Amino acid sequence: MSLAEEQHQPPAEAVPAAGPLPDAVTEEELMSLGHELPDIYTCPLCCLPIALPVGKHSSFETCCMKRVCHGCILASRQRGMRDKCAFCRTPTPDSDAATLAQQDIPRAIELWTEAANLGDLNAHFKLGYRYYNGEGVEKDVARCIRHLQHAAMQGHPESRHMLGVHEYNNGNHELAVQHWMISAKMGSQYAEALKGYQKALEETKSPQREEAKAFFNESD
Repeated sequence: MSLAEEQHQPPAEAVPAAGPLPDAVTEEELMSLGHELPDIYTCPLCCLPIALPVGKHSSFETCCMKRVCHGCILASRQRGMRDKCAFCRTPTPDSDAATLAQQDIPRAIELWTEAANLGDLNAHFKLGYRYYNGEGVEKDVARCIRHLQHAAMQGHPESRHMLGVHEYNNGNHELAVQHWMISAKMGSQYAEALKGYQKALEETKSPQREEAKAFFNESD
């Protein structure tokens, strides 16, 4: 099947939720835990914290399940490894078709659910995002919130921010602000005017990353 034919195929049917609903948490637990960034926000190559939002300053390598900062990715390219993963050296897909061939949403949901059951906060966030938007799974806001809560309690700022948005949309403005304040103090750029942002940002700087920022900005 050609890429054009692939793109015109009807969307895959949403799969039902995998596994039982995550455990409920109390508001006290949710608001008292997860105020510091976990180790996964550290680049495994240079061992420096990754600036938030991490998606803007790093790339997630699906081959080895590592998130590598743009500074290390640029350094890898400069050493001639442009078409390989900066961490494990696996060759990157050479076409959109190859990338599409690697996608298996039902299997991804299954793997993320297994990882979430083991406490992986990124898996909780990915599941929460999917269940909230109904992407590849049946939409389930209650399940989404449970996953986001478990990720937020482990220090996941994007999950914390999404919980704030959810509470705000439901009219719980005071609780929403509390979520956003926690997220901001961990360095979240969604509330960059707050004091915690600048402190977290300074800790993420390195000469390689500054060079990478200039390089990728010029490429845009």
